[in-house]
Amino acid sequence: QVTLMESGGGSVQPGGSLRLSCARSGDTSSSTFIGWFRQAPGKGREGVAAMRTYGEVTRYADPVAGRFTISQDTAKKMFYLQMNSLKSEDTAMYYCATKDVYDGTWFRAFNVWGQGTQVTVSS
Repeated sequence: QVTLMESGGGSVQPGGSLRLSCARSGDTSSSTFIGWFRQAPGKGREGVAAMRTYGEVTRYADPVAGRFTISQDTAKKMFYLQMNSLKSEDTAMYYCATKDVYDGTWFRAFNVWGQGTQVTVSS
C-alpha cells in the first residue's frame, strides 16, 4: 500500500516562499503521476501541479504557473512543491496525491492522498 504525508506548510508574508514535501511509503513503483492540490476555505479542491513521473513532464494550473515548481527525489521517495512569490489567494490546505494509471487527464483520477498541510499567506 502507498501512503503519503505532507509537511512544510506554514504562515508567510506575501512575496515569500515555502517548500512543501510529500513523503511516500510502500510500493510506489506503479505511481505514474504525482500531484499537488489545494482547497481554500469555501472553495472546491483544485489541481495545482502534476508530474508524469517516468518522464518528469509537468503541468501547472494557470494561477501558479511561473511561481510554483513540482519536483521529485526518487531515491528519497519524496516529491516537493516549491512555492515562490506567494500571494494571499494561495492560502489553502495543500494535498499531495498520486495515481497509478493515465486516464487522459492531468488532475483527475488521483487515488492516493495525503492528509493535507496548511499554507497561509497574509500581511
